[in-house]
Formats: sequence, C-alpha cells, structure tokens
Amino acid sequence: ELLLDGEALPMQAADDGSYWIRLACAAGARYRYRIDGTLSVPDPASRWQPEGLNGPSAVLDEDGHAWQHADWAGRPWEEAVLYEVHVGAVGGYAALQAQLPALAAMGITALELMPLATFPGTRNWGYDGALPYAPAAAYGSPDELKALIDHAHALGLMVLLDVVYNHFGPEGNHLPQYAPAFFRDDVT
Repeated sequence: ELLLDGEALPMQAADDGSYWIRLACAAGARYRYRIDGTLSVPDPASRWQPEGLNGPSAVLDEDGHAWQHADWAGRPWEEAVLYEVHVGAVGGYAALQAQLPALAAMGITALELMPLATFPGTRNWGYDGALPYAPAAAYGSPDELKALIDHAHALGLMVLLDVVYNHFGPEGNHLPQYAPAFFRDDVT
C-alpha cells in the first residue's frame, strides 16, 4: 500500500506482479510504500528525498524550474575540457553554480559531477548511494540542480553525471527485502 502523508492507500495489483496507484497530490507531498503490511520504505525510484535517505519520498513539482536553455544541444566532444567535481566539497549545487563563470573563463567546457545519488548522512563520495534517481538533499534541492545545469548550458558548459548503478550502499538499501529474486544466495 502507499502511505501518503500518513494515510494508507491500497494499491492495485497488475497481472505482471507489480502494483500501482494513480492519484492527484500536491508537490512536496510525502509518501512511502508499505510492503506486506510491515516494511515501510521510500520509493526506490524516488526523484526527491528532502529528509534524506531514510525519510519519506516527496512528489517533485515538474514545473518547479523553468528551463531557460532547453534547446541547448551540447558541443563537440573534441572540445571537451573536463572538470570533475565533488558537489559537496564545493558547498552544494548553488555554490557550484556561482563558480561556473570562473570555470568557463579558465577554459573548462564540461563538468563531471561525482555521483549525486541519495546517500546516508551529509558527507559521502557518492559511490554507495541507495536511491540513484534522487539527487542528494545534502547538496540542495532538485530544482537547484536543474538551475546549476541550466546555468552551465548558458555558459556553453556540458554537464556529465558520474553514476553508479551496479551496487548500493549498505544503509537504506531495502531491495533485498522486497525483491529478493535480484540476489543470489548460492554464492559466497
């Protein structure tokens, strides 16, 4: 079932073994999934975890950021002068956005953001995130990340994401509890 702002709502079973629900709710509404009546987990495909890894997921306002450079098409790879950056080490999405003009003036043409997936705590390299689609709240909001990318494009900077989809961190990874078929127990 879905727990929306504390209210339990039943989900519909589909023929393929999945469950679904469709309902109108406000941006920012907090929700979790309750598995088998006991295990309460954030959305594994969450795009916003404002209260961190172990908090509820939140509905993201699709209109929260008005893209100014939606038609930006990138630049040729042979022009790439890459700058890899740990967003937390520079103060978050907004702080990095403030540094973009100086980076562009230095000749940087592409930013590679180290993994942004939600992780436990407020400091992390990002390689043990557990919710890969939710940008780490420790760095700012999803709209601040969008503003960073939009501003980078305005300055002619490409933005690349360093992603890690092949492993999860030990904390906040509930996948073995509700999808045990993904894992093997016959190997040590």
